Amino acid sequence: MLNSTALFPSRPHPTAARLVAAAFLTLGLPLAAAAQESVLATVTVKGQALQAGRAAYSVPTLGSEEIKQAALSEVEALWRQVPGMHVNDYQLSGVANSVVLRGFSGGGHGGDIAATLDGISLNEAMSHADGYFDLNVVVPLELEEVAVHQGPVSVLQGNFNRAGLIELRTRRSGEYRDVALQAASHGALDAQAALGLRIDAASQLFLAAQHARGDGARPDSGNQRSTLSARWQHQLGGGLRIALSGRLHAAEGDSPGYLGYAQWLADPQGKDARVQSDGSQKHFRTLRLDINYDLGQDTHLLAYAYGTSQDFVRWFTRPKAGSWAQREERYDRSVAGTGLNLSGATRSAQWTLGLEALRESTDYGYWDDLQGRRRSAPAINNREATLNNVAAFGQLDWKLHPLFTPSLGLRHDRFTGDCTRLGAETGSETCTRMQRVAHTSPKLGVSSRVHELLTLRASWSEGFALPGNFAKYALGAAQLDPNVFRQTEVGLQWRASRQLWLDLALYRMASSQEIRNLAPGIYENFGQTRRRGAELQAVWTPARSVELRWNYGRAQSRVTQNANAALVGRQVAAVPSYTSTLQARWQMHPDWALQGALRHVGRMAVDAANSVWSPAYHVVDLGLQYRLPAALGLQDGTLRLTVRNLADKPYASSMSVIGGERLVAPGAPRSLLLGLQFSL
Repeated sequence: MLNSTALFPSRPHPTAARLVAAAFLTLGLPLAAAAQESVLATVTVKGQALQAGRAAYSVPTLGSEEIKQAALSEVEALWRQVPGMHVNDYQLSGVANSVVLRGFSGGGHGGDIAATLDGISLNEAMSHADGYFDLNVVVPLELEEVAVHQGPVSVLQGNFNRAGLIELRTRRSGEYRDVALQAASHGALDAQAALGLRIDAASQLFLAAQHARGDGARPDSGNQRSTLSARWQHQLGGGLRIALSGRLHAAEGDSPGYLGYAQWLADPQGKDARVQSDGSQKHFRTLRLDINYDLGQDTHLLAYAYGTSQDFVRWFTRPKAGSWAQREERYDRSVAGTGLNLSGATRSAQWTLGLEALRESTDYGYWDDLQGRRRSAPAINNREATLNNVAAFGQLDWKLHPLFTPSLGLRHDRFTGDCTRLGAETGSETCTRMQRVAHTSPKLGVSSRVHELLTLRASWSEGFALPGNFAKYALGAAQLDPNVFRQTEVGLQWRASRQLWLDLALYRMASSQEIRNLAPGIYENFGQTRRRGAELQAVWTPARSVELRWNYGRAQSRVTQNANAALVGRQVAAVPSYTSTLQARWQMHPDWALQGALRHVGRMAVDAANSVWSPAYHVVDLGLQYRLPAALGLQDGTLRLTVRNLADKPYASSMSVIGGERLVAPGAPRSLLLGLQFSL
């Protein structure tokens, strides 16, 4: 078990932390750009050629300057700037939170949202839940762009692309040395650095590093993580370019677990005495190779291959059979993938064709009734699961006329897999060879520029989901069809004046062929859910020194068919009725700015029967920003002072019912943050 004094020993901690320190030292290397006149071509990555097709769909996008302005320690803090997006924060150290999008509540901690980094999937097929992903392996300062494809509109991903796709893209051009430092309440420290370096006339190196730690506001909540990423790219000549990338991440932390509802009301930042030494540990390593070749006439070939190795363990105490018990889950995961993309452009069209293959293997161990992380019973599960995915996709974006610019996409996925027991198990879940599953997903969209200030869009798209967890390896699931999701959307983007910009989307999504368990190992397709909602982004600058941004989303997710008639018409759990973020910035002086944010989150059902509800809440943040004088020798130097949760309002960042008990993850109390950003 970690604690606040032993968590950060004086001797070097993991290898990743030492490498992060070395990366910070490279900031002192001189930049060679001033002496180089030529500009190196960038090595493109999967999906980069599809940006022209975004106009037909809702794809809120944040650029590198917006990301830097947000001064983040974690990438997921960006989601409140995306309309309709929300994070149900479990407050469990090292464990991915649940991300809400388009009426789905299982992104991140489950498989409702796909996530990619430079085109490569971050979703984990069998880690805790299908499609789990952890964005803490990414350094916020290294990001060039974050795009959120809302709904199953992208051809880049298949199985987990239901509510949408989070597409992260790192910086791969230019020369820079950026640093972001932050200290906050409860012993929180965060240091980030990003370096773009011209090595010679044909080579570039890009590095990013982060080390973050904290003691936490609650007892036994110390944590730390370190991340290092590196990318070397080289121009060989003759239109041939290569890039070699690697990433290391290590994290560990303690967790005080959930509180019972009554205890939360009495002591919002306390700890239940029955929670016993919970926490997590993780190591993540990945290596990839990208090869670009220009075939001429705006036609390009991309080939890539990558491998990932990861181990993750968590200990979690929760109510069970009238008492509380600790469980242990271990995942040792290895991934190998490769792909080819061919893209081209003419005066009126852009197109992309892709072929990719992925093999993922996960050794999974599950134990229950532990005593302070010590096992007292045999494994419930001790098995290896493999999942193989071969996919082909294509997209055509055709500029026929400003009034009619269609985007046509198609993706076909085929899955196979196997399950093998690695030792004795006491659990009853089946473990056999997975039957082959295939699905084709069409994507159709059109944008229409009816006026230079007004663009309309409409789309229809389809996504799907495989049977969850080990159901896909059951003999009784052999005849199952994938769960299918079909979305219809209309939207507009309107620049009403020089001061006002709006983007509005209305959507409806129906799921069919949902998968239910009839008996141990026996499943069928039965069940439907309807999701609909509205999303709005607005930017208003009433004066040159004042800017207001408003993101609003309203979602309604209802069960329309279920074997349990009592659930028909009920709301899907953990989906807020609405979310709203109002941000204001006042540049009161060339060197001084005042900024604030008001976040509203509507109430949400906690259980499937809608018998328990999590109340609505709001949180206010306030900050002051000062641009440092150039005489200090720092470029773009900025000092920030921010107070989060200004009113110190107690709220539930997530709520659940486990073992018949209503549990609360308490939201963060008031905290003071001091941040410094600069370039060298």
